[in-house]
Amino acid sequence: MAYDDEQARRSRVVVETPNSRREVTQTESVRNDRGGISGATVGIIVVVAIALITIVVLFLMNGQSTDTTNTNLAEQQPAAQQPVIVQQPAQQQQPPVIIQQPAPAAQPPVVINQPAPAGGSAPVNNSNDGAVQTAIDKKISDDPNLSSLGITATVLDGKVTVTGTVKSEALKSQIDRMLRTIKGVKQVDNQIVVMS
Repeated sequence: MAYDDEQARRSRVVVETPNSRREVTQTESVRNDRGGISGATVGIIVVVAIALITIVVLFLMNGQSTDTTNTNLAEQQPAAQQPVIVQQPAQQQQPPVIIQQPAPAAQPPVVINQPAPAGGSAPVNNSNDGAVQTAIDKKISDDPNLSSLGITATVLDGKVTVTGTVKSEALKSQIDRMLRTIKGVKQVDNQIVVMS
């Protein structure tokens, strides 16, 4: 939108000639054309431009935030529980030791092969470990106080390593005493943590 400023200029000119004298009045109109855009129009264009830039920036930030949120959620979700099978090369034929934990029905047992002895020539008494493991698992599963705790026991050459968490020191001691009464247990490594 253009608007015009118009100014009028009057001038008086006296013309003298040898025969006459005359006064001439001249009127001149001066027109100022600013060439197009008013101040209000410029202001509106600036406000609209700022609003558009703000919307674009917010849209881009929202897109990045959604990607980050989805990534964080994917990392926090537990991975599908797969069986853990650890196999180590053995120098002698040894039967695998199967360790069973009280766990949800969807989780299969963990199978671990026993490591070969360091010297390689010493005989290993593996036949007794399976029987000891079975006896320990039976004792834990038959006791209603222990079966719900998720206690794990492993046997290697008569040494029992027991892990898990319990609510009292007395319960930890009870498990230790119970393991020592089982025939074939030579040593107990009680790594149970007491959580109050």
